[in-house]
Amino acid sequence: MHALIVVAHPDQTSLTHAVAQQVAQGLTAAAAGHSVELADLAAEGFDPRFTEADLAFFHKRADSPVDIAAEHARLDRADALVLVYPLYWWSFPALLKGWIDRVFTNGWAYEEEEGGKVIKKLRRLEVHLIAIGGADQRTIARHGYVDAMKTQIDHGIFGYCGPRVVTSDLMLASDPGFPRAHLDAAEVIGSRIFSSRS
Repeated sequence: MHALIVVAHPDQTSLTHAVAQQVAQGLTAAAAGHSVELADLAAEGFDPRFTEADLAFFHKRADSPVDIAAEHARLDRADALVLVYPLYWWSFPALLKGWIDRVFTNGWAYEEEEGGKVIKKLRRLEVHLIAIGGADQRTIARHGYVDAMKTQIDHGIFGYCGPRVVTSDLMLASDPGFPRAHLDAAEVIGSRIFSSRS
């Protein structure tokens, strides 16, 4: 089984990158035959801007932009998608949101048919979300962030095109044992990604 881990943080020494590395380590240590690809959007210089070329592809008037075709190929190879990201203003960083906007496209991730029916084309893919934030649990609970995240991401993005969100973890600076506990938890998350399929 193969996992694609997408990380969106400009600092290679960040906790976000360390968590992504621990997920990868846990996944490959879990069982022989599992593989992982790490997509570092910042280091790769991914352009998150939705352009005229993206719009033409959305409307099926042109082929996919070359960079998006490469991202589709990455996802086509994957059995699981793991998103590791810091919380910026209670959501994804713009880099990751732009990746989703440009990659999860009409005709590839879903198909809109006459009459408004939507064909979900990515049902085979499992998704694991790991968000890293600075707020404490009380603040998160008081403002309903977990429910907001499920609505926006689980339902609004992945529910629309079919992948099942299997796990959704929120790692906060106020958690006991921060940051070491998060690194240990990330390795466990990685080790369990394909546990139901082994």
